[in-house]
Amino acid sequence: MAYEPKNYDHLKGGALDGFSDSQLDLHFTLYKGYVAKLNEIEEKLAVAINTKPNYSFNEYSELKRREAVAFNGSFLHERYFENLGKDAAISSGLQKALDGQGGKVNILADLKAAALSGPGWALLTLNRRDGRLHSYFVAEHHIGMPIDQDLLLVLDSWEHAFMVDFGIKRPAYIDAFFTNIKWSEVSKRWVGSRTGGREGDRHE
Repeated sequence: MAYEPKNYDHLKGGALDGFSDSQLDLHFTLYKGYVAKLNEIEEKLAVAINTKPNYSFNEYSELKRREAVAFNGSFLHERYFENLGKDAAISSGLQKALDGQGGKVNILADLKAAALSGPGWALLTLNRRDGRLHSYFVAEHHIGMPIDQDLLLVLDSWEHAFMVDFGIKRPAYIDAFFTNIKWSEVSKRWVGSRTGGREGDRHE
């Protein structure tokens, strides 16, 4: 079954502070390209001969090497767009977790620092191994992606996410992103990660 790109036009028209429609349209187009490539790869894998995989070159092997790029590129973008919307409706459970994450660096400040580490993705996750919040930097969609994580907040730090509006000013873009977080969506993910994603569970 082919994947269908989602429509995020509700984010346009000034819904986000600092994000122009031109910037968003460019980003939506790029996201749709990942979905198209994911469908193309899966169609080809369905009929590819997998009896002679090879590191140097083999059609099947190359499709498998790029499959995760298109898959993560598609669905990280969906998570990113869906956690934009500018509301402050953060659940008490998530707020408590954010406040209780000790150390010298606040976890959200650490997420900002991760986003400044280079082009790629900065992720706030609930780590299933230790039950704590973590920030991670992931390059090229599929390199550095940690296992056993529930994605709570996804920040696209690739240049295509901000060059139209911010030029090379990545820090200004990241600040704008943080003013436009849809905390109700992040809270929903937090609750789902704590309850196994069962619908109808009470927000903490």
